[in-house]
Amino acid sequence: MGRKFLIIDDSALMRRVISDIIKLNSEYEVLDTAVDGVDGLDKLVAHPGYYDLVILDINMPKMNGLELLQKLQKNHIEQTVIVVSTVAKEGAKETIQALEYGAFDFVTKPENYLETKSVEFKNRIFEMLNVATNSKASIRRTSMSKTIAPVKKDLKSGRTLTSVIARTERTRSTGITPAPVRTVVHTPAKKVDGSMFTSVKTGKKKIVALACSTGGPKSLQQVIPMLPAKLDAGVVLVQHMPAGFTASLAARLNEMSDINVKEAADGDVIKKGWVYIAPGGKHIRIEKKGTDSVIKLSTEPPIEGLRPCANVMYESLTSSNYDEITCVVLTGMGADGTNGIKALNKNHKNIYVIAQDEETSVVYGMPKAIAGTGLVNEVVPLNRVAEAITKNVGVS
Repeated sequence: MGRKFLIIDDSALMRRVISDIIKLNSEYEVLDTAVDGVDGLDKLVAHPGYYDLVILDINMPKMNGLELLQKLQKNHIEQTVIVVSTVAKEGAKETIQALEYGAFDFVTKPENYLETKSVEFKNRIFEMLNVATNSKASIRRTSMSKTIAPVKKDLKSGRTLTSVIARTERTRSTGITPAPVRTVVHTPAKKVDGSMFTSVKTGKKKIVALACSTGGPKSLQQVIPMLPAKLDAGVVLVQHMPAGFTASLAARLNEMSDINVKEAADGDVIKKGWVYIAPGGKHIRIEKKGTDSVIKLSTEPPIEGLRPCANVMYESLTSSNYDEITCVVLTGMGADGTNGIKALNKNHKNIYVIAQDEETSVVYGMPKAIAGTGLVNEVVPLNRVAEAITKNVGVS
């Protein structure tokens, strides 16, 4: 018998559509379906460890997907869960919460019946199933998930306040053999004590450029909120996500962090102590404007299926006037970011490269690719990435 799946969705159409897609692969089998969270929880409690994967809708009667994930956490029920989410604003916000509650990743739900029959949707489903069930070590257990309390503040002033919600996109290439996926059980990261790094390389113009993909949204919660508010550099970040989700990711990270986090906007001047997340569906570049560095967004075609593409971000820095560029590569499929960092090195830029280690990467693809170039200065576990960044750039 192949991989065993449980589909939990109140829509009979979506249950049928996803079941039909899964049946196209002889190694996959839909053993059960459930019409709401209560029905799904009953099946999971009755058959612990029976299902290799659960495909979960969020908006359902009786018990929604978020409530189900919280029940799994509370009762220490270990289960790999893929969320099927809408791209609506509330759907994006709830998806970020689902990842926080332990979901492995998510797939965007078709907006109409014709899209359910599209090759693109089938590829999205198969890509995610392939990653999530790649090996016995693939399980991103819901019961292992821990939530970080928010530090609420205003996006403009940095003062304490409620959050603003926004969004993101990832357009992934298909047909790529996934890198190894593994269970990730790591020591939670701690906030970096900025006072320890006040004398690090002061007076230089610095930037941090970070790239991540599969496993990134949850991993970023162990990195961005740990950075000190007065980090002596701006941070630009590419996370492969579908359009409509990055603003919600940025808003949630901003709630959790001392440093300021926002979804990047065209023309933003990069400031120290700010994190700028590339919007889904747009490439991000950094360009010189007088003595400032500004963000330029574009809707140019995806590169190797990716938009935003980390290579575009890194390559744009080849013409920058930064004294130091800290490149950070976290968990993710493929090798996005590697060619861009190689271009920086070829153009004699002063780079410092930090890669996440294999043990704590959900998918050891992107970090492995950059590690293979010989350009990496530090390989660190996830809980030490923020410290490695701060140690290199210092605080102002």
